[in-house]
Amino acid sequence: MRGGLYQVGSLAGQRWREWNGYFRDDVRRFLRGDSGLVGKFVSRLIGSPDVYGSHNLEPEKSVNFITCHDGFTLHDLVSYNDKHNLANGEENRDGCSNNYSWNHGVEGETDDPKIQKSRLQQIKNLIAINLISLGTPMILMGDEIAHSQQGNNNDYCQDNSDFWFNWDNIEKNKGLFRFTKALIEQRTTLEAVHLSDARRASLHDIIAQSALRWHGVKVNHPDWGEHSHAIAMESKQPNSDHVAYVAFNAYWQDLNFELPVSSSGKWQRIVDTSLSDGQNIHVQGDKKHFVNKEYLVAARSLVILIG
Repeated sequence: MRGGLYQVGSLAGQRWREWNGYFRDDVRRFLRGDSGLVGKFVSRLIGSPDVYGSHNLEPEKSVNFITCHDGFTLHDLVSYNDKHNLANGEENRDGCSNNYSWNHGVEGETDDPKIQKSRLQQIKNLIAINLISLGTPMILMGDEIAHSQQGNNNDYCQDNSDFWFNWDNIEKNKGLFRFTKALIEQRTTLEAVHLSDARRASLHDIIAQSALRWHGVKVNHPDWGEHSHAIAMESKQPNSDHVAYVAFNAYWQDLNFELPVSSSGKWQRIVDTSLSDGQNIHVQGDKKHFVNKEYLVAARSLVILIG
């Protein structure tokens, strides 16, 4: 923002919450495949200590979001490289031009099933990262059913059926809707650290109390380098028997992750965004899937295990 007015992290007091634009931009760029983003991405996962840590603030100070009312919807973020705002009557000059988006090879809608699958997988990655990161998550209404604005990222003047919320998409995109609901229900278990503890302690205390370990494709060997596109997090939650292992693969090839030893002797798969509907997230009543020594994380996907 011009004039030095972009002051995320400087809003005084514990009472106020603020939209964390660094979270939005760094998560978008990491999943898009930009280089040199692993360190920043990890910082966003654990409450942005580079932004809030020095002020001894609660982690919930950070409102984590990928999309909001202003800008691309989640569907359009993975479907368009450029804004398409001509309908607004301002010769496409309005709206942000730097969206860190990626169309996966085709601008706009496509019938290519491979591209459709990749886009849906990225949407699930983005929703999952938002919900498991430390802070206060915010989800734009409609993202859970892949609402589109046809690439318009500034629809302030649009009031027509091309932009209205389409209730038919609940059925059309029921797999994504199911995935989002199930992930929200499990958020307390899957979150990097317990919200109940986060409300009573500073960010420094929470990070110190939670036994976080970072891995790469090999246990205890995370790759923080410029060309790294993958990282894994193991989290022992305070006052809980749960251990969570989350592998993030933003690389364009599958990666085989060596798993740390689980205290229970095995890991239960909770989420794998590369799998089809009905398998990509475990809900109560589903058949459990267990792994122990390694897991092949598909290209541009996210996997969550509980031990």
